[in-house]
Amino acid sequence: MGELFNAAEYLTERRVSAGDGTRTAVHHPRGTLTYAELAAEVRRVAGGLAGIGVRPEERVVLCMADDVELFTAILATMHLGAVAVPCSTMLTGAELSVLVTDSRARVLIGSHQFAEAVHTAAAAAPDLRHLVLAGATPDSPAVECLTWEDMLEAGPPVDAYPTWDESPALWLYTSGTTGKPKGAMHRHADIRYVCETYGREVLAIRPDDVCLSVAKLFFAYGIGNSMFFPLSVGASTVLEPARPAPDLMARSIREHGVTLFYAVPSFWGPLLASDLPDDALAGVRQGVSAGETLPARMFTGIRDRFGVEILDGIGSTEALHIFISNRPGAVVPGSSGFPVPGYEIELRRTDGTVITGTDESGMLWISGDSICTGYWCRTAVNRQVFQGEWMRTGDQYVRNADGSLTCLGRADDVLKVGGIWVAPAEVESRLLEHPAVAEAVVVGVPDEDGLDKPVAYVVPRDGAVVDPEEVVAFCRAGLAAFKRPRRVVVVGELPKTATGKVQRYRLRERAAVPA
Repeated sequence: MGELFNAAEYLTERRVSAGDGTRTAVHHPRGTLTYAELAAEVRRVAGGLAGIGVRPEERVVLCMADDVELFTAILATMHLGAVAVPCSTMLTGAELSVLVTDSRARVLIGSHQFAEAVHTAAAAAPDLRHLVLAGATPDSPAVECLTWEDMLEAGPPVDAYPTWDESPALWLYTSGTTGKPKGAMHRHADIRYVCETYGREVLAIRPDDVCLSVAKLFFAYGIGNSMFFPLSVGASTVLEPARPAPDLMARSIREHGVTLFYAVPSFWGPLLASDLPDDALAGVRQGVSAGETLPARMFTGIRDRFGVEILDGIGSTEALHIFISNRPGAVVPGSSGFPVPGYEIELRRTDGTVITGTDESGMLWISGDSICTGYWCRTAVNRQVFQGEWMRTGDQYVRNADGSLTCLGRADDVLKVGGIWVAPAEVESRLLEHPAVAEAVVVGVPDEDGLDKPVAYVVPRDGAVVDPEEVVAFCRAGLAAFKRPRRVVVVGELPKTATGKVQRYRLRERAAVPA
């Protein structure tokens, strides 16, 4: 049992007590909330959750747009002592149902934009008791249905539950290094820790900062950018529920006076290629990138054209945010930078010995107090990934002569596409459901910027004809769009070893050769 500490109270009530009650905390599509208003709304939403029976340490799954309802629901769930489980809004209903079922959640809250997926998930989740929908009326025969307003009226506002710093606060599902979704379990203390390490020591975030993030709140990266860091110091955050596009983000930056802008390489590239004016990022004092390695050409291009320095770094769902990062005024382009204060790193050889010199690659292991307590109900994987204070990241790294660290790629076949983990086995399973496909293998092939794109190799069934574009559409219909193959290549046979194992490296080499 640790000290009494509630992360939601730390991010809201503490700011009011510090005199920030009248400061703007949140800009959202329909207005703003001051810190006093945010604290009151969190108590009100928490009261509604308590009114429908949510108890401390129970999971509440959230599939919602980045708007004030999701923002307050995450905080209110933690305020109540329950566990917030924000999930990707890109998942299909079947994919979402896996997470709802796995988490044993009794309450699922969705936004009207994702009503179809939410209803599908509710129908297949045996432990679910309540479905709440913001912006529409839910209709599910499997569970009790409420609108967002119904839930708010279910109980009076409540004070923060006396959680400990060690109490569970937040689960974030990740495919990580092993493919299948796993719930990374984070404590209340983890949230404070990332604020006091990356937020304070690297970003040097200030009360006068305004934050805008391309990554959404259901990402570990996004929730730190848009919630943890700004609220920890009394700064402001901008919520943008729409799909990010360069013109939309530029307009929001200008309208709200954004000073900290967080994105991913798959956004920085289109921004650089856009026809936006060179002063589109005026006022941004710092750019940030994570999710996958930022190509050096994007760093220099954004700096030279828009005048914004980007801090590239690496983080993980398991560590909650960034643990290696470049520093303001000292960026090493193409590298992930240096360990964030509060974290230790080791590069290890395959035999477990630690690499102390430069120019020798090894597996990246990290240690720090924000690392999750483990994956929910995944004993075998936990024993592989977590060893004492250390966590195996699954990334191959090399230490450069200046002490910076450069990522060489994944040590296994799991792909990172647009900053999101994609398990080839999941895509292959979908491909094999196609009536014309006999065999399928998905590999990651770097594009011109070194960013992984999934390419599928398929062998047709006897007598069948495979239409590559139709197969891509088939995958899109059954999977989240980001998981779809970007290209389908029809082959007569797959390269295999004498024992029948597919030689993925040969397919990667083949895919990398221009057609």
